[in-house]
Amino acid sequence: MKPLHHAWPFWVRAILLAGILGIVSGAALISYHLYRRPTVLTLAVGSSDGGAKQIASVIAGRLATTGSPVLLKVKNVGTARDAAKAFADGTADLAIVRADAGDLHEARAVVVTARGVLTIVAPPGSPISDVARLRGHTVGVIGGEINQAMLSVLKKEYDLDRANIVFRDILPQEARAAMQSKAISALLLVEPLDEKRIAWIKSLFRADNNSSPVLVQIDAAGAIADRKGPYESFDIPKGTFRGAPPVPGDDVTTLRVGYYLVANRHLNSTLIGDLTRKVMNVRRDLMGEQPILSAISAPELDADAFLPVHPGAAAFFNGTQASFMDRYGNVIYLTPMVLGALASVFAAAWRFLAVRSQDGAANVMEVVGNMLERIRQANDEAALSALELELDKLLRDRVACATADEVGTFEMTMLVSSAQRLDHLIHFRRTRLSESAGVDPEMATAALFAGGGARSSRQQDAGQLLPG
Repeated sequence: MKPLHHAWPFWVRAILLAGILGIVSGAALISYHLYRRPTVLTLAVGSSDGGAKQIASVIAGRLATTGSPVLLKVKNVGTARDAAKAFADGTADLAIVRADAGDLHEARAVVVTARGVLTIVAPPGSPISDVARLRGHTVGVIGGEINQAMLSVLKKEYDLDRANIVFRDILPQEARAAMQSKAISALLLVEPLDEKRIAWIKSLFRADNNSSPVLVQIDAAGAIADRKGPYESFDIPKGTFRGAPPVPGDDVTTLRVGYYLVANRHLNSTLIGDLTRKVMNVRRDLMGEQPILSAISAPELDADAFLPVHPGAAAFFNGTQASFMDRYGNVIYLTPMVLGALASVFAAAWRFLAVRSQDGAANVMEVVGNMLERIRQANDEAALSALELELDKLLRDRVACATADEVGTFEMTMLVSSAQRLDHLIHFRRTRLSESAGVDPEMATAALFAGGGARSSRQQDAGQLLPG
C-alpha cells in the first residue's frame, strides 16, 4: 500500500517541507540571537558624595561601548545602606555596598571599589589624641546610619556607654560651623582618604599655621580586626595631610572597611568571571582619565573572608577561568553528530518529496500491475499489439530518463525485470488465443518473429537500462 503522503501532490509536499524548514531556521536564528544578546544586570549604588555612582557610571559606559557580554543598568538608590537593602530585597543583581552595611548573606564579592578609613579629627591643638580622651565630649558623626555598626564596635571595645560620650549625627555642610562653635569636640567620618576628602577635612579649620587637625588613634584596631569582621587595621601614613611639620607626625593606627561590588551568589560563575575581567580592563584603560578607578582591586580570596568572593571572580583572579575548549568542547564534539542527524533528516525530507527512486519504483510497479491485468484480459491480437506498443513507449521513455540520470538503479532493475515478465506474458497470451482460434502455435510464433523483432527489440531496450 502506498504511503499516505505519496498521494499528496508534489507542490503540497514541497510547501509543507519548506514551511517546516522555515520554522526550524527561524527558531535557530532566534536562539542564536538570544545567545549572543548581552546580559543586562541591575546595579544598585548609593553614597553621600556620589562616588559610588561615578564609579558605576564609568564602568557601565565603558562596557556599553566595547561589545561586552555583560551590561550594567545603574540604579541610584540613595546611600550605601540603601544599596544594600535593594540588593537584599532582590531588586538588584549587583550592588556597591560597604562591608558592614547590613544583610549581605546573598552577596559575593566581585571587586573592591574603595576603602573607607575611620578618621576621627579634633581641632588643632586639641588634647584628644586617642579614644580614651573622648570621655565627656560630643563627637559629630558624618554619614548617619551607615556608621552605626562601626560605632557599636567602638562602644563595645572601649566601653564608651559609660564614658559619657555623645555621638551626634551632622551633615557635611554643618561640620565647619559645629567645629568652630565648639558644638562638637571631634568629627568622625568613614571615607576614602583621597585628595578631595583630605582637602575638605583641612578646610574645616581656620587657615593659619596651626590649622592642621589632630588625628585620633584607634589603638585597639588590631584586636578588632582579629575578630574576622568587616574591619581591618590600617595605619594612616605619616604626612598624609602634609603641612610643616607633616601631619600626622607619625603613622596613626585606625580601622578600615571595604566598599565592594557584590553579586548575587546564584549568578552564573562564567557571567561574573566575564564581568570581573571587564571591570579590571576598564580600570587599566581609564585609570589615567578617572583617578577614582585606581582604588579598584581584588577582594580577599581566602575561604574564611568576611565577605566571600564570588566563584567567577575567584576564577579570574586565580587564573583558573574556563578556556575556550572547556566552555565549548562539548559543542565541538557534538557538532559532527548533529550534522549527521541533520543529514538523515534531509534524506528523509528528500524521500518525502518523492523526487527519486522509491517513488519511481512505485510508479513502475503500478504501471506493470495495470498492464498485467490488461494482458490477462486481452481477447484478440489487436489488444495485445496495442499493449506491445504501450510497453515499447514506456521502455523508450525510461531509456531517455536513464540517459539523463533521472532514474535510480533500483527503478531500472525493476523495470528490466518487469519488461521481461510482460513480454513473456504477452507471448503466452498470444499463444493461448491462437490455440483457441485453431491456429497452430508454432506457425503463430514463426509468423511473429518473421513479421518483426518487436520482442527482441524490447529486450534490447530494456538491456540499455541496466547499470554498467
